[in-house]
Amino acid sequence: MVLVLGSYLLAVLLLLLYLEHRPRPSSGLAAPVAPTNSAAFPSPLSGAVVFSREAGDDALALAVLQQKAGLLVQASIVGPDGAGVPGLRTAFAARGASAAGSACGAGCYRAMLPTRGRPRVVELVVDGGIATRWRVSLPSRWPPRDATTLIAGATRAWRSLRTLSFRERLASSPEHVVTSTWRVQAPDRLAYEIDRGASAVIIGKRRWDKDPGGVWKSSPQFPLDQPTPQWVSATNAFVIARMTARERPAWRVSFFDPKTPAWFTVVLDRQTLRTLDLRMVTTAHFMHQVYGAFDATPAIRMPRRG
Repeated sequence: MVLVLGSYLLAVLLLLLYLEHRPRPSSGLAAPVAPTNSAAFPSPLSGAVVFSREAGDDALALAVLQQKAGLLVQASIVGPDGAGVPGLRTAFAARGASAAGSACGAGCYRAMLPTRGRPRVVELVVDGGIATRWRVSLPSRWPPRDATTLIAGATRAWRSLRTLSFRERLASSPEHVVTSTWRVQAPDRLAYEIDRGASAVIIGKRRWDKDPGGVWKSSPQFPLDQPTPQWVSATNAFVIARMTARERPAWRVSFFDPKTPAWFTVVLDRQTLRTLDLRMVTTAHFMHQVYGAFDATPAIRMPRRG
């Protein structure tokens, strides 16, 4: 994209399209093993703990699975076109053991590390189209606690909210980043303001948009079901840390959503299971949201003209 403002608007548009057209969740979470929308997508190993990050324009994820022979590790690398990135050289290391990754599909690289004892760190080196060295700290409790019920509870906590606000950083690459502020109100209201950019208000089947210095313009809108979490389903959910967030006990949980598909890391309030912080990594979509003002966000109303 040539214009930075254009990339900002596109990033927000992609998020709104995702909210409108993503699969609707069922009454429960997906089964522990669930196929993605694309059979070619480099999904994580079943039962593995997952970690994710952006790596330039690419999405990078690591899956770690404890087996009797040691650690089975897998790197998943997805390009901005949504396809796995082939032809890369990968290497893994943990507790003195190292191994080169073998291709297990497009964008999928796997190895067995014959380690003994509790692993503390896995190191991943990627060379080829991208050059990355990633040192990943593993949970202090190993194997980590299953978090499937926590994510189910977090989903219910989202659905029970009347309002909330959040601050968002959304990027499609290191050069194209948008920051914005959002308000959400049940059952179908949403408003956002892009820093030094456009604003919008959505109420049911209508929306109003305004460019900086402009006037509000009305148009039809596909109704949004709000508040709702960013994920649709969850597999590979594990507690990767116990922590304190905003002076309250919390869990950091990572998981994979095969229906989006995307990798998530969330911070959950241990008492309420409200999501305090969320990071999502997927195709050209690297998102960080920080939540607050639960049931205390000002009401969203139709904007005045002018």
